[in-house]
Amino acid sequence: MDTNIDRIERLARKRAAAKMGWLIHATVFTIVNSMLLVSPALLGRHASALPMPLLGWATGLMIHGLVVWLCPSGAGLSDTLVERERRLLMREPGR
Repeated sequence: MDTNIDRIERLARKRAAAKMGWLIHATVFTIVNSMLLVSPALLGRHASALPMPLLGWATGLMIHGLVVWLCPSGAGLSDTLVERERRLLMREPGR
């Protein structure tokens, strides 16, 4: 039997895991892009290629952060679509 406390616990763990995933993403982003920034200087080269991967990855990190921190519904896209279909089926005549 699924109690309200069990559901709250699962949702809390799911949200915490999503936030931890974003923090790991941000940490790796910082480390990798710092190395990309520093390594050309150490080798005496110009870092002209850096902006493109940095901008692409920063965009992905921003979108990931917006989803995790501003939309913490806890339900994934799949769960949301299944629930929507369930509601539509319940409205059909003869059900």
